[in-house]
Amino acid sequence: MSSLNKWFVCPQIKPEAESRVFLFPYAGGGPAIFSKWTAEFPANIEVQIVHYPGRGSRYNETPIKSLGTLVEELTQAIQPLLDKPFTFFGHSLGGTVAFELARHLRQNKLSQPNAIFISACAAPQMPKILPPIHALPDDEFLNSLKELGGIPNEILQNEEMLDLQLPVLRADFELIENYQYIASEPLECPILVFGGLDDPRVSREQLEGWTIHTSAKFESRYFTGDHFFINAVKETIIGEIVSSWRHSGASVATLPRNDG
Repeated sequence: MSSLNKWFVCPQIKPEAESRVFLFPYAGGGPAIFSKWTAEFPANIEVQIVHYPGRGSRYNETPIKSLGTLVEELTQAIQPLLDKPFTFFGHSLGGTVAFELARHLRQNKLSQPNAIFISACAAPQMPKILPPIHALPDDEFLNSLKELGGIPNEILQNEEMLDLQLPVLRADFELIENYQYIASEPLECPILVFGGLDDPRVSREQLEGWTIHTSAKFESRYFTGDHFFINAVKETIIGEIVSSWRHSGASVATLPRNDG
């Protein structure tokens, strides 16, 4: 595993790779949440996992509470990795980060992703249906997260891990709850969204709202499950990402078989 750039973790460096996929974690999430994804990609797609401050090996850094600041930092950090065609995938908070980063890259006349995959994340212009929770007392904040499926069960059931995660979770929720969308021209790359049919946080209408943000193709896919449905369907989602390279005319190796 390599992390020459602290903002990105590359579990498997692939110098011969023809393209890259950047994976953007959800609120509270670090690179480890995508650790099982890397092996599912073919040999000529290199995976880079976005590493926000305050978690993983960056646990001693202060989490960023402003989306504008986060995107600015990522814009600087990602530039050495834009030498190959690339795709973004973001889940929940990660979907908004990926979208705003793509807009910021365009604003700075830098390379654009070939496609953006957005999962369990409301389109930014849609009205917010949930009240802000980041400033609530600890017990109320955690109860809200539990009710809304805001964090995975493995974290909720581990008090020690939860104590460590609280400042990061608060910062991430503050970042997304204070985010103000500013309208601009749609992106020119395709957008594909994924949703959970039983997601209490994000409605189908909020997901379909992404259609206005691309002048290219828009598609949506829905799966059984709550806010974290991706854990059960990661092979399908990775298949969609790989398929997008085939349809773009890029040369993509065959996906490894998964008979288990």
